[in-house]
Amino acid sequence: MSERPDILTRYQAYRTRRFLENDAKTRHWLPKWRTQRRRQILVVAVAVLLFAFFVVSIGSLFSEWFALGWIPAALLFIPIWTALQIVSGRHGDAPVGALDEWEEQQRNEARSIGLTVTQTLVMAAAFASIFLSVSFEDMSRLAYAGGGWTLAALMTGICSPAMILAWITPDPELDDIPNFDQQ
Repeated sequence: MSERPDILTRYQAYRTRRFLENDAKTRHWLPKWRTQRRRQILVVAVAVLLFAFFVVSIGSLFSEWFALGWIPAALLFIPIWTALQIVSGRHGDAPVGALDEWEEQQRNEARSIGLTVTQTLVMAAAFASIFLSVSFEDMSRLAYAGGGWTLAALMTGICSPAMILAWITPDPELDDIPNFDQQ
């Protein structure tokens, strides 16, 4: 009787296969943005937008009009985050089967930092919401602001591993950048 791999093994194989297929599709996109310097520009842009989410959330505590700030921030965040993911090869969320040992170690260290960032910022958002709930009169704005803080904290933690890896990964060899000489 042959043993079938369990569901987790099959899922990891599927994730790896899908990751490698997507990597093959996007490997040639944005070749000039794959340098460390340009990736760092994208990391700073993502960090600024994550900070903007926090500012909008805090501002929404005092004025409901601040909540509209989520729209332009999100409209800017989505393409910049997507570009960062493309040029960094999505190593922050890559499955183990798609990475070599060094990449896996770097990814795991960045994920560990991302988890710490997530826990710290979400805890701060929770404590701020709890503390302010006893002293703030308009609970509807407090609920919205607290939700915004928590969402911004989660987004920051989720983005942290990719941001760290994009920042620290050295420039690829020119031979490793498809179509670099053609761009």
